[in-house]
Amino acid sequence: MRAAAARCQTRSGLPNPLWAAEPALGCQPPGLPTRSGREPALGCRTRSGLPSAAVALPGWSAVAAEGRDSPAERCTPISETLKLLPEELKANMKIKSITPRPPRKPRLERAASLDEKSWRKWRRFRTSQESLTDPNETSSSNGSLQEASPSPPSRAKASPCCPQDSSHSSPDALEAAPVGKSRGGASDLGKRASEISSAFGGLLRGKGFAGGKPRLSQIMPARPLPPMELNVASHSLRTANRIDADCLDYRHYSQHKFGRVSSSLSDSRLQGNGTLYDNCSTDSMKSTFSLLTPIRAKDVRSRSYLEGSLLASGALLGAEELSRYFPDRNIGIFVATWNMQGQKELPVNLDDFLLPTDPDFAQDMYVIGVQEGCPDRREWEIRLQETLGPHYVLLHSAAHGVLYMSVFIRRDLIWFCSEVEYATVTTRIVSQIKTKGALGICFTFFGTSFLFITSHFTSGDSKVNERKLDYNKTIQALTLPKNVPDTNPYRSSSSDVTTRFDEVFWFGDFNFRLNKDRETVDSILNQNPDTDVSKLLVYDQLTSEMSRGSIFKGFQEADIHFRPSYKFDIGKDSYDTTSKQRTPSYTDRVVFRSRYKDDIQAVKYSSCPVIKTSDHRPVFALFRVKVRPGRDNIPLAAGQFDRELYLIGIRRRITRELQKRLEQKDQKSSSICSIS
Repeated sequence: MRAAAARCQTRSGLPNPLWAAEPALGCQPPGLPTRSGREPALGCRTRSGLPSAAVALPGWSAVAAEGRDSPAERCTPISETLKLLPEELKANMKIKSITPRPPRKPRLERAASLDEKSWRKWRRFRTSQESLTDPNETSSSNGSLQEASPSPPSRAKASPCCPQDSSHSSPDALEAAPVGKSRGGASDLGKRASEISSAFGGLLRGKGFAGGKPRLSQIMPARPLPPMELNVASHSLRTANRIDADCLDYRHYSQHKFGRVSSSLSDSRLQGNGTLYDNCSTDSMKSTFSLLTPIRAKDVRSRSYLEGSLLASGALLGAEELSRYFPDRNIGIFVATWNMQGQKELPVNLDDFLLPTDPDFAQDMYVIGVQEGCPDRREWEIRLQETLGPHYVLLHSAAHGVLYMSVFIRRDLIWFCSEVEYATVTTRIVSQIKTKGALGICFTFFGTSFLFITSHFTSGDSKVNERKLDYNKTIQALTLPKNVPDTNPYRSSSSDVTTRFDEVFWFGDFNFRLNKDRETVDSILNQNPDTDVSKLLVYDQLTSEMSRGSIFKGFQEADIHFRPSYKFDIGKDSYDTTSKQRTPSYTDRVVFRSRYKDDIQAVKYSSCPVIKTSDHRPVFALFRVKVRPGRDNIPLAAGQFDRELYLIGIRRRITRELQKRLEQKDQKSSSICSIS
């Protein structure tokens, strides 16, 4: 076999030893004819006789696959290369002298050649074809991971002479240069060329080519991840917008209509990768344009609400709307009572009272009842709004003498409330200032009716019967509801207002005392600050009367684990030290009842010992209440709330924050020098 050495030049004109090959295989760049006029065969052979991984494109340096050799083993002059070649190959090679030219200056921009354009077109086609055919593709939908593949071969730098793998070749070589005849046979060469093309194509894309499908290696964490519940939705995030059932195909429609590419956090990707997710977060991602629920134009034309249907898809208070905001159909309610003793001075901070750290999340509704309230009722409501912040609005407030009640609700939920109604009852007619009596507020939320009553019963250690009379007068004289329809009139009684509502919360200063002397009560309390108060509840008047059924029929009370809320010295933690020596008692209470069993679950029942501006400590309770869908044919509040109070409270809040920041800045900038 007689072979002649072919010459392969770089842009600088120097010979490239990578292109030494047999004459029949030709070493000129693909697509250019040889001197004999025949199309050269694909690829060039290295000194080992195997095809080289480099392909030269017009006007550019040869591209070689990245080798495993060290950087020192670069392309050597042709004389040194001949020393390494076999003696037989040296005798058959013909070397033609050339005149070296200085390298040209690199250009910053260059128009893409035809070969490069075809390579790009081929690469885009193959990438799109693989993403369509491979269902297990785990890369980003917009191809962000695929863009990490190497640049086209025409832009690559010349690599070391020794190739890393003899099976690498350029995909353009197959397209540009047809396989010519060789001594080894056209069929063998064609088969080898196809293998080289597929292998080198996978290399250019930066992927492995096992099995013909590119796959990325799985990334494993260095240590086991901590266990996590499957449902990671918190109570404060229950209002995540969930897409309507009639809009489930909205994403599919918008992709084809508007050409939007699906997000990399699609539902199938989350499920395929085993990512923890929940229904709320997954459904909220179904909106194409924002987190708000997408609304069809035809729905805007057709929906009118006020349909009066319980299960209609267009009902404002129906099951679909309820499930969107409350998937578990439970609402969090904060109920508090506090006898302010008529003090003008309000606490500096109400955070510990309204926003206790346990639990971590705020509630959906806040109802605060006050007995012997401060003279400036509006200032008290502003302070409440300032503490709760911009997430809550005042749905309604009412007063009866010095009895105050305020109902705050999350601003997202005001559209699902009916009109709010209230009524009052006076139990002490002789008094000019109404200090004793009851105040009730009622409304319907979705399909569940609520009644909140705050009362101040007759005081005195031995006046248990008078307090029971106050209770009986209240349930008979409180005329509610007025215009809001009863959700279940068959279970209502005209003689008891508490039977006409689904959920009832009664709280206030009931003035029931402990039937025990002061010394015995003090001895129990002084045994241990964390003592079991069940020993005191044995002497509690209200607990005894409720067990007999003489008061608060059908009501329940959560377990008490806090110290008596009455009577303290103002500004101190000590109980009454005056000459009267009143016995500490649980006068401030919160009780509840429901038409349906287990609709109300008590979460927490406690007092707030840090507020010391009165002889009473505030008492609060947290509840989880089940809500049912309702009908739209009720008088809706239509988002009504106290806008003026909202703006004043928010301005106060931001002013307070700015003052805090200014004080902190002044403290950091000021310096105090002490001379000893």
